[in-house]
Amino acid sequence: MSLVLHNTMSGKKENFEPLAPDRVTMYVCGPTVYDLAHIGNARPAVVFDTLFRLLQTHYSEVVYARNITDIEDKIITACAESGRDVEDFTNEYTGKYREDMGALGVLAPTLEPHATHHIAEMIAMTETLVEKGHAYVADGNVLFAVQSMDDYGKLSGRNLDDMLAGARVEVADYKRYPGDFVLWKPSSDDEPGWDSPWGRGRPGWHLECSAMIHAHLGETIDIHGGGRDLIFPHHENEIAQSRCAHGGDYVRYWMHNAYVDIDGEKMSKSLGNFRTVRELLQQFPGEVLRFALLSAHYRSPLNFSPDLLAQARSSLDSLYTALREVADVPVDDEIVLDDEPFYAALNDDLNTPQAIAELHALAKALNKAEQADKPHLKARLLAGADLLGFLASDPEEWFQQAASEDAISVEEIEAAIAERQQAKANRDFARADELRDMLASQGVVLEDSRDGTTWRREG
Repeated sequence: MSLVLHNTMSGKKENFEPLAPDRVTMYVCGPTVYDLAHIGNARPAVVFDTLFRLLQTHYSEVVYARNITDIEDKIITACAESGRDVEDFTNEYTGKYREDMGALGVLAPTLEPHATHHIAEMIAMTETLVEKGHAYVADGNVLFAVQSMDDYGKLSGRNLDDMLAGARVEVADYKRYPGDFVLWKPSSDDEPGWDSPWGRGRPGWHLECSAMIHAHLGETIDIHGGGRDLIFPHHENEIAQSRCAHGGDYVRYWMHNAYVDIDGEKMSKSLGNFRTVRELLQQFPGEVLRFALLSAHYRSPLNFSPDLLAQARSSLDSLYTALREVADVPVDDEIVLDDEPFYAALNDDLNTPQAIAELHALAKALNKAEQADKPHLKARLLAGADLLGFLASDPEEWFQQAASEDAISVEEIEAAIAERQQAKANRDFARADELRDMLASQGVVLEDSRDGTTWRREG
């Protein structure tokens, strides 16, 4: 089955064909580690993790790089405000980012290059751009001359004047043209800096990704991903400096996910609707957050709301219920992915909403299946869920996990169930009902059967 992806550069879906026959290179812009990751940061991580999983079913080698931006003006400002050492500060937030993404089921990338580990490559790239006439030195800064590139702006589909009208550009007298961007900037004595031909300084943000891609993946890569807010200026500038320095196509397929809104409004600290992943993980299992992020197509805006999270939890509950009913059924491993509707959906530009619908159809079929058909249906459900990063928990553990730290504990639930069973044995049905109602008020649902009483949490 062929893979079709939407290429931002062409504005249409294209059949995906890697540069090398059985090797894919993919780079996704990672975090700037100056604060906790918010739910908007999590969307590209989850989306491209899903693509990473899918690509591995097609190709024997998938090299996925997701960088860490550990030198940038926001980091310097945050460190100055906190009085902390930059390396210690960025190491802390890098670790927290990894923890939070891991809780969302995001696999570790093949490579995780750090910007500060590639300063030499950034200086060398800047020197090349100056030598080729694409960059110039002014007041200790080295700037890329955007007018030196004929098709600058092709990715965003706008000319220079249009881009400048709608973008935040740094106004500076030393620029030859307002849209020229910084490759290297001077650092003061109290700022992080490295020696260079232009004095002690540090790299511009755009330069970092280009240098890391060239160092690890080569002059041309197959896929470059990120949020659509990066199209201009970040990715546009990456294209400019990389192609002018090294030639080649730089990136063959550009992919961008849409924004995350909170209750219908753009997420921002000023609006007070800024939700960090770590905060949300105190209220919801990571799988619920992942499900919510994949419930809309990656190129569509996502309205992140309590209703969406409730729907995600309910959907996962139904899938886990189907699995719990066949806990003792062995798995039939003979799955032909090309025959699976969920696989067809994912290969159609990562259509995760359709793939999720196919999982629900499989769960419904599993609930109604004859015993002889259950091993194969269970295997199909698990195979589809694995591609999406779902159903990684034991079903019993899923239903028993607490939604928040102040939720009733497993020990308290089990004690109440034991007391209820004793009350029923004593024919004290009023007390038994009272215990059931108490548990229900705590979000715990009891299910009685011939084999005893099982329970699960709701919401």
